[in-house]
Amino acid sequence: MHRLMCFLICVFVSETQGFEIPTNGLPEFAEYGDLVELAPGKFQFVPENRRYQRSVSGESGETMEEADQVTLYSYKVQSTITSRMANTIIQTKVVNNSPEPQNIVFDVQIPKGAFISNFSMTVDGTTFTSSVKEKTVGRALYSQARAKGKTAGLVRSRALDMENFRTEVNVLPGAKVQFELHYQEVKWRKLGSYEHRLHLQPGRLARHLEVDVWVVEPQGIKFLHVPDTFDGHFDGVPVISKGQQKAHVSFKPSVAQQRKCSNCSETAVDGELVVMYDVNREEKAGELEVFNGYFVHFFAPENLDPIPKNILFVIDVSGSMWGIKMKQTVEAMKTILDDLRAEDQFSVIDFNHNVRTWRNDLVSATKTQIVDAKKYIEKIQPSGGTNINEALLRAIFILNEANNLGMLDPESVSLIILVSDGDPTVGELKLSKIQKNVKQNIRDNIALFSLGIGFDVDYDFLKRLSNENRGIAQRIYGNQDTSSQLKKFYNQVSTPLLRNVQFNYPHLSVSDVTQNSFHNYFGGSEIVVAGKYTPERLEQLQSIVTATSANTELVLETLAEMDDLEDFLSKDKHADPDFTKKLWAYLTINQLLAERSLASTAAAKRKITKTILQMSLEHHIVTPLTAMVIENDAGDERMLADSPPPDLSCCSGALYYGSKVAPGSVPSWANPSPTPMIPMPVLGAHVLEATPPPHVMRGILVNGQLIGAKKPKNEKLSTYFGTLGFYFQSEDMKIEISTETISLSRGSHVSVLSWSDTARVINRRVLVSVKKEQTVTITLDKDMSFSVLLHRVWKKHPINVDFLGIYIPPTNKFSPKAHGLIGQFMHEPKIRIFNERPGKVPEKPEASMEVKGHTLTVTRGLQKDYRTDRVFGTEVSCWFVHNSGKGFIDGHYKDYLVPQLYSFLKRP
Repeated sequence: MHRLMCFLICVFVSETQGFEIPTNGLPEFAEYGDLVELAPGKFQFVPENRRYQRSVSGESGETMEEADQVTLYSYKVQSTITSRMANTIIQTKVVNNSPEPQNIVFDVQIPKGAFISNFSMTVDGTTFTSSVKEKTVGRALYSQARAKGKTAGLVRSRALDMENFRTEVNVLPGAKVQFELHYQEVKWRKLGSYEHRLHLQPGRLARHLEVDVWVVEPQGIKFLHVPDTFDGHFDGVPVISKGQQKAHVSFKPSVAQQRKCSNCSETAVDGELVVMYDVNREEKAGELEVFNGYFVHFFAPENLDPIPKNILFVIDVSGSMWGIKMKQTVEAMKTILDDLRAEDQFSVIDFNHNVRTWRNDLVSATKTQIVDAKKYIEKIQPSGGTNINEALLRAIFILNEANNLGMLDPESVSLIILVSDGDPTVGELKLSKIQKNVKQNIRDNIALFSLGIGFDVDYDFLKRLSNENRGIAQRIYGNQDTSSQLKKFYNQVSTPLLRNVQFNYPHLSVSDVTQNSFHNYFGGSEIVVAGKYTPERLEQLQSIVTATSANTELVLETLAEMDDLEDFLSKDKHADPDFTKKLWAYLTINQLLAERSLASTAAAKRKITKTILQMSLEHHIVTPLTAMVIENDAGDERMLADSPPPDLSCCSGALYYGSKVAPGSVPSWANPSPTPMIPMPVLGAHVLEATPPPHVMRGILVNGQLIGAKKPKNEKLSTYFGTLGFYFQSEDMKIEISTETISLSRGSHVSVLSWSDTARVINRRVLVSVKKEQTVTITLDKDMSFSVLLHRVWKKHPINVDFLGIYIPPTNKFSPKAHGLIGQFMHEPKIRIFNERPGKVPEKPEASMEVKGHTLTVTRGLQKDYRTDRVFGTEVSCWFVHNSGKGFIDGHYKDYLVPQLYSFLKRP
């Protein structure tokens, strides 16, 4: 039983990933107005099956292996970076040598924030090209194709810090297919360099694999290198050629070099190729580049004394931070405190449902104070809920009070750094209200920076919170090193060199220029301003930058050389002559998108929306307001690609999903969890208790049926969830999920979905989203959700069987009286781990755990988390509870057995 207990602990301490689900139309529950995925046809979407190659002649006489007789003839990536504007083309060519039709997948990852500008493919001589349309127009064209029985496919996805562009086609025997994707992005300077990352994932050995990166910088290239991101496997394969203003990186491994080992059929090309570089800027702080009616101003002064800073660290220490996240945060904070300068002032605020301060006032960063602050941080024990609102207001109050009392250096910079892994669960819960509270209280000379940790944090909320208050936000995930990421984030914002940076262009109107006012400039970064002008009316472009440094007021003037850049670009075939125009469009659209999310009125939002749409169509790029329609010449086969929608967990402007739950509004014993029971047919079964007993007035029932492996392993029979049943009493709706089907019933109406469907089904307050062969997400009122993952195994496996996994993101919507095997942990109990010691097995240390008035012996081990990797899972460190959870769960595990899938637990 200890396997199950570890699962319970990890679920409520770890994070849960969101899923983007396209829509399908279904009777009774369907929302017909959204996208639908095609019925089986020529362009069908099925799970990617990673097959590897054998027995095919490769280059230079090398042999390749192919299990499905599909040959990846070429995999080519080409990037050109011209003055920080990067254009990337990914092209693949595949041949089906099989006597049978084959499904061929084109699945690539592009950086978040990049704009897709073009996509084309050729399938057995038929060419598909793309055009950018307003999103509703694109969706209408897509729907028309399907309504007429024409084949249509969907391309849309989101994943961590990347976005997926995926399409799959069915290719006839002997046919060839070519895919080509174009996207563009701006390179931002961080910690003194630019990083260009290319995610390479051909999925199999390629006869010809070529990656070329050209860097063209009129300013001159200071340095360029390619770090080893493949654990030494491709040592010496990247070839770097560097000149004064141009560099070329070539990565062309042979088939033999691509193999994971000399006799392996798997490819070792699965990761990121990273190019890092910086430009020369010793002679002047700014660089104006003018060409073809547009200009770009790069501003990154160096050799300036840092400005003293007043910094408040606001650290989430709620229960969900317990374990490795808190340990890494503490280690990072100790390093960060050591980096403070003597002229800096600081304090530390830690919060869960309560807010505590290490010092109620700012103190100087002396060695004594830093040592004391470290001791305070080391003693933190995560527990309880999350009161973000009060914690931020306390930090703002400390800075405001210090300013009122004249304790702050007039030339200093004030910063708040918020570190949190979850949404508010205590105090003010309405996100728009928290934003308003912060905005009303924070002064113009305070910048708020946010670092979101984990999968369930509302990153959109943190980003708006920071953008509104002169800061930036960054997100890291639970499977990343929290310590190094926190230190890296701090280093980006910890060296303020200038305040109140203003850009003025005397010969241009303000409306022609992107954002020209910046609160702070931090060392190692870069400010980029772009604009447009009328060439025949401008003989000379001048910029005047004013700012405040640590010691004085600065006025920096820069004159653009109007002809030199044109001469330089004309001589280089790899330089992009439209880089100024693209960079201006990229900056302007992103700025407008940020303004749109903060628009105070509907009219203002409509006006901004119209401008974004016009620019997106003019520059042929996919933004949140446009979609890319991909079709053949005849227009009878059509696909659609659009940007992933914003997370439903938070909304733009003043909207907010959900409301605060009054104590006791959800009944006790409404969430019993997976337990073994008598098997039930998927359809048509009679439910013994169709209505809840009197003590359950309104709530949610979650029960699970266990199935066993085909036979024991090491004399132990593993058990899994084979069926999960959800009953929403207020909606009188039952959702039954097995490894074969998903059935939805309300009264006498029953709808059945297959795992081969992709659908979004809405019934009043309940949204059911099905992602083909992957997940079912059930959401109530948009703010309480359950995710069920499908795990498929090889049908002929001698032991394992298909099974389900359930994940429940933390939420404040459950009543304190929620119970059941899992329900009792909806509100995390206070846990203390101490007396860590060697265990009976060296790799599995033991410790003592205080919980619910009991002291238990627990063992450290690894458990699989399948939320980010459904095939192999991610290993997560857990404390395993023994003796079937005795002392950890309430009562005995047999107390949670029920006779039928929709039976309610009786009150003890």
